[in-house]
Amino acid sequence: MKVAFTDIQSETKSSIEEPKSRKYKVYSRKDVEEKCRAYFNGDDLAARVWIDKYALKDEKGRIHESSPEQMHQRLAYEIARIEKKYPHPMKYGEVFELLDKFKYLIPQGGVMAGVGNDFQYTSLSNCFVIGPRGNADSYGAILQVDEEQVQLMKRRGGVGHDLSGVRPKGNIVRNCALTSAGIVPFMKRFSNSTEEVAQDGRRGALMLSLDVRHPEIENFIDAKLDSGEITNANISVRISDEFMRSVESDQPFELRFPLDSLNPTNSVSINARGLWNKIVHNAWKSAEPGILFWDTIIRESIPDSYEEHGFRTVSTNPCGEVPLCPYDSCRLLAINLFSYVNDPFQDDSEFDFQLFEEHAQKAQRIMDDIVDLEIERIDGILGKIISDPQDFETKRTELELWKKVREKCVLGRRVGIGVTAEGDMLAALGLRYGSQAAIDHSVEVHKRLALSAYRSSVDLARERGAFEIYNYENEAANPFVNRIKETDPDLYSDMTKYGRRNISLLTIAPTGTTSLMTQTSSGIEPVFRVAYTRRRKKVLGSNNGYPKNAQGTSDQWEEHKVFHHKFLKCLEGQGYNQSELSKLSDEELVPFIERTPYYQSEAKDIDWINKVKMQGAIQKWVDHSISVTVNVPKETDEAMIGNIYMTAWKSGCKGITVYREGSRDGILISQSKNNEEDSDKGNGQKDYKRPQKLKARVFRFQNHDEKWIAAVGLLNDRPYEIFTGCAEDSFHIPTSIEEGWIIKNRNGEGNSRYDFQYVDQAGYKVTYEGLSRCFNEEFWNLAKMISGVLRHGMPLISVVKVVSNLHLDDTSLNTWKNGVTRALSNFIENGSVRQDLDCPDCGEHHLVFEEGCLKCPDCGYTKCE
Repeated sequence: MKVAFTDIQSETKSSIEEPKSRKYKVYSRKDVEEKCRAYFNGDDLAARVWIDKYALKDEKGRIHESSPEQMHQRLAYEIARIEKKYPHPMKYGEVFELLDKFKYLIPQGGVMAGVGNDFQYTSLSNCFVIGPRGNADSYGAILQVDEEQVQLMKRRGGVGHDLSGVRPKGNIVRNCALTSAGIVPFMKRFSNSTEEVAQDGRRGALMLSLDVRHPEIENFIDAKLDSGEITNANISVRISDEFMRSVESDQPFELRFPLDSLNPTNSVSINARGLWNKIVHNAWKSAEPGILFWDTIIRESIPDSYEEHGFRTVSTNPCGEVPLCPYDSCRLLAINLFSYVNDPFQDDSEFDFQLFEEHAQKAQRIMDDIVDLEIERIDGILGKIISDPQDFETKRTELELWKKVREKCVLGRRVGIGVTAEGDMLAALGLRYGSQAAIDHSVEVHKRLALSAYRSSVDLARERGAFEIYNYENEAANPFVNRIKETDPDLYSDMTKYGRRNISLLTIAPTGTTSLMTQTSSGIEPVFRVAYTRRRKKVLGSNNGYPKNAQGTSDQWEEHKVFHHKFLKCLEGQGYNQSELSKLSDEELVPFIERTPYYQSEAKDIDWINKVKMQGAIQKWVDHSISVTVNVPKETDEAMIGNIYMTAWKSGCKGITVYREGSRDGILISQSKNNEEDSDKGNGQKDYKRPQKLKARVFRFQNHDEKWIAAVGLLNDRPYEIFTGCAEDSFHIPTSIEEGWIIKNRNGEGNSRYDFQYVDQAGYKVTYEGLSRCFNEEFWNLAKMISGVLRHGMPLISVVKVVSNLHLDDTSLNTWKNGVTRALSNFIENGSVRQDLDCPDCGEHHLVFEEGCLKCPDCGYTKCE
């Protein structure tokens, strides 16, 4: 019997009773839109996000819930049903009060969309990791992973898997190929599979990881920039402490395959700092790869204490907040921290720790109920697969996949409780995000969350039984468990006596669409910005009144100022109203921002190093990981990116992503769009003529043991020619010089001569004569060839590919080829024309990168949630 719910807005909380079963009612979209806008106090975006992503719909798209209130009734009904199985059950009304209005506890996407949903066979888990048991280095294993990825994504899950077991390119294989193709073709395969799977208006999310020791690590790092084809996967490097120490001390580092073999078939020593610089450069360039500090992850991981039961962590979910073993999954819930601030934005505001700890314990109880609901869902999925008309061999992989997922779910009962609105909580308490006072308060909040959740899990173990494989001796050396032991000895004592209900409990996940509905800042992030102008397209003839990314239609535009909800609440408390504030320009708004705790607390204002230290300090009380992005301005140099990464490692972070403003421009734009300056005459030849003097950029790189320089001449800000030379011998351009001019002259014999001119520190122009005399014949001829390709107008991404395919000495990362590749890559915007990011859903240009995800504040689109 399906369950539906009536509105209860007129009832007091104490009188809420569990509704009775009845058939679903169908609501028109117009009625739902109207009711949802009222529910969210006129917030059209929050209303639209809820309707599109979380409202209960049948297979025909008909809507069966009129507002989030009915969704919360649905969730409370199902959770209360599970509670009745156990002693001292929570009542329906108590659960509903915790969920209502998104005020306290907010189950994340998979739970909101899936619990009580009898129309789709979807999982309640947000996160999965897969991978074959045993040898991953075969076509059979790779194709199995590919199918498993698709099967999970079609049930709404985000998926991660690791490629470190795939043999590197060029290795001998015993089939007609003779040598292996390496990891990049399979990265493309997995990315394409992700593109094929639709998830109710969105695409699947994928994480691909690779160990830093793998011989193809450089190809992995470059894959997304080089090919322009891997557009549906996040990539992260599993970095070891050994590698980081090698970077610090500038020592060699061994790449090897197989990774843990005593007799690897591949082994090569590289300069660790050279590889590090490449990782940093690509992150500066494109916000990828992300970094997973793998030894920290494994060292801190409680599930890895049960490796003998298959809980060895191998990769993470797409946004990196849940490291997982193969076939494990995790369900997520966020606690709205803003709601625990009494008298927000007042001098006497305070955080209600007592209520927070009470709710944290109930959150853990609810999440354990959701594990039971997930097991029910998996049983339903298995029943659906068995009843499908395909023959057994066709559905064998899917059937075995869900059996393995169920096994891990039952054995570990893993959950992920996190938070949202950390930035708003701090502002409401008058604390500046990133300050030491703010860090201290946040750490205390997360410590109390951890202790409360673990206390609840121990109490549940006493009532319901511990997770099946619990053994306190396995965990005795775990750093996280020992922190609990030192901080709360009674809790630890009870845990060793009664066990724990769940193998691991805490994470901080992206809360992109969740924070739109809570109308708060996201996760532990600061407020991205407190005000901006939203320019929205009005599509003529739209059926529902909402802008769509329509092409070939006549468009009209409207602009209005959008304020962060809690920032507006703060100013309204000071006597200002939204109507007056909306009339102010950005410059006129600055004095009003200065009157609030959000001043110097937007993402662009944060001390990046302090933010990383804050993440590391909070991480000590999060047993999984944290999804967070360090946003830095466009002008940030690569050295600062490296400094942020190094600080993250030393601070105890498990992972880190850095987004430099503008570094993702063009990612979502069609690769077929060309810059107007690249138009040709019709025969492929560019209509360029070299002036006598060209602006030039200088790049420094290591060519084996020598320090070299590349001087790139620019025409219309596009590379036109390149000169390289050994800086230690004759190319003596001071290290402080990054720009200059390449001047074409005639020498005494009437041949062309290229000189380099720069301005010294005293402001005088200095000319280095005979630029072309600095090169040995091999590299001079190669540079001439590359310059010819550049002048012909070949796309830069293709030129870089030409360089990387040159048959030169590849035994070291510090080569001429790689130095030139990096120099030219500085001018590539991910293989496409540099322009504002277009949201694929609504076509707007406001996409931001936060918590490892691209997000659109105009329509609520997220990529990788």
